[in-house]
Amino acid sequence: MTVQDTGTELSAFTQDWQEWHTGQEARLADPHGFLAITGLHWLTDEPQRFPDAPGAWSTGADGVVVRLDEGEELVVDGTPVHGEHNFGVLPERGGVNAVWGDAVIEVAKRGGHDIVRPRHPDTPLRTEFTGTPAYAPHPRWAVTGRYTAFDEPRPTTVGAAVEGLEHVYDAPGQVEFEVDGRPLALTAFAGRAPGSLLVLFTDATSGVTTYAANRALAVAAPAEDGTVVLDFNRSTNLPCAYTDLATCPLPPAENQLPVAIEAGERIPRERGGS
Repeated sequence: MTVQDTGTELSAFTQDWQEWHTGQEARLADPHGFLAITGLHWLTDEPQRFPDAPGAWSTGADGVVVRLDEGEELVVDGTPVHGEHNFGVLPERGGVNAVWGDAVIEVAKRGGHDIVRPRHPDTPLRTEFTGTPAYAPHPRWAVTGRYTAFDEPRPTTVGAAVEGLEHVYDAPGQVEFEVDGRPLALTAFAGRAPGSLLVLFTDATSGVTTYAANRALAVAAPAEDGTVVLDFNRSTNLPCAYTDLATCPLPPAENQLPVAIEAGERIPRERGGS
């Protein structure tokens, strides 16, 4: 660590964390973010209508299809569509957002299944959101570690917040680090930015002060020598911490840390946190 526990540096560290946390809260509470979800609908080859979306929805070899009744309209990629519309075969973890009035209808594939997940800005989970409790940030939880790439990315199957669902991710490598002198390791998945990493984990606080199923930590791309910083102050809840209408992955078994990571986001108030 280079940040020392002095008044000035700790204040700057805290301010930087607060700006990050405010951004996290804004993304979560976006009018069409995860707090706006009103339903998780699993598609079959039989057309189905849902109370929170227009049309009759089905899926098959040619992908997801919606059949809109007269007077119903969706806007897909900026183009109004009527009647029958084929979204095509969606890639795993991919999807399309179709606009319906002030709502967005997410059409996606998760765990090999096609789903429709409407997002309505006026849902109470979103409009009544008051923020996520979190531990006070502290530099001691910004831990320096070392990333080691596997010879080949390892396909890693993990469970999901939805019972019976599985996700498969390619794990490019592992991060080794220490907490209070205890050697630990986390299997890493690819992050959103090129070269970056994502780790899913639980620890001794899980189910006590932090959400039981999982937390996530984004890690910047490793330096040339493999050095990374695991800033556990920025450990976040996944959407399943707030709503049962999420399909979040669970951590791989080896990412169940036997220490208490008293940093990052805590159990949401929506799940009884304080």
